[in-house]
Amino acid sequence: MNFNKSIMPLGAAIALAACGQPASSQTGGAAEDAATVQDFGAISGTYKSEERHRYITFNYDHFGYSRPQIRWREWDATLEWNAEDPAASSVSVTIDATSADSGVDVFDGHLTGERFFDTENFDEITFVSTGIVRTGETTGKITGDLTIKDVTKSVTLDATFNKGSFDERGNLYKIGFSATAAVNRSEFGLDYAVPAVSDQVNIVISAEFIMPVDAAE
Repeated sequence: MNFNKSIMPLGAAIALAACGQPASSQTGGAAEDAATVQDFGAISGTYKSEERHRYITFNYDHFGYSRPQIRWREWDATLEWNAEDPAASSVSVTIDATSADSGVDVFDGHLTGERFFDTENFDEITFVSTGIVRTGETTGKITGDLTIKDVTKSVTLDATFNKGSFDERGNLYKIGFSATAAVNRSEFGLDYAVPAVSDQVNIVISAEFIMPVDAAE
């Protein structure tokens, strides 16, 4: 599986959603535009997810006794960041479906088996943003296409732009964001044990994107 290829608009979409529409569309002032771009702290360009600081986890109700926390160990994303007009940004993300990590080896085998993700036949999960709506100065909603087991459904993420800056130590630009979403797994053919085990799955995302200075030149 090639994880260096372009991936679905998740990260960028989240970052741009959090930032919302360009300042000019809300305040009408060029000065506000410049200030807003400066506040983002990271210039326009192609950003890649930073593998040491990027997390996608999901949880659900297990017979009412607990809420298992599952993470995807292997995933990658590309953010096309537009600092002047964040709403014009895009992001793509691809998850290695075989990398589900519950902390319990036996259960990991169940997750990748036929009853759940069936990774022998469907080894990737993707998300591609299709629309962004600003809800606050640093928050927004991102709607996009989530594809699991060749089933594609529209999903909305609640996103927060955390920070953008130039990292002198790494000689690179960095953008950080967080997001959450809720999906019904049965819509993707993952309905085993519903409703004893909850249909609704909560997704939690936290990620940093980076662009080396030489890549921006």
